[in-house]
Amino acid sequence: MFPQLARFTDFALLLLRLMVGFVFVTSGYSHLKDPTARAKSIEMSKGFTIFLGVAEVAGGLGVAFGVLTQLAAFGLILIMFGAIQKKIFAWHTGFWGEKASGWHYDLIFILMNLVIAFTDGGAYVLIR
Repeated sequence: MFPQLARFTDFALLLLRLMVGFVFVTSGYSHLKDPTARAKSIEMSKGFTIFLGVAEVAGGLGVAFGVLTQLAAFGLILIMFGAIQKKIFAWHTGFWGEKASGWHYDLIFILMNLVIAFTDGGAYVLIR
């Protein structure tokens, strides 16, 4: 319908990468700034919470800056599958959840990272 918009695809992918990166870096930072409290909140060990925080920060930075973008996106997808597993089987949270805590949010980030991975992040990346 609007073929002229296709010329903005790489810019749109950059914006998508920056948003995904921002969300994961801030989430990872929240794991790292007080891992003991965060571990209790997500019902995981402190060591795993630190690992998760480092992985989220590294993946978020990789996606945002376009450094090994596909690898970073697939890593973040694995993290989100873990979050969905926890929400469904441990916390018995439904798709919509309560107070926006459903696993629909995690599924959206899986799909966003799939777009990033399948397009290799677009043209504006640092290292493929």
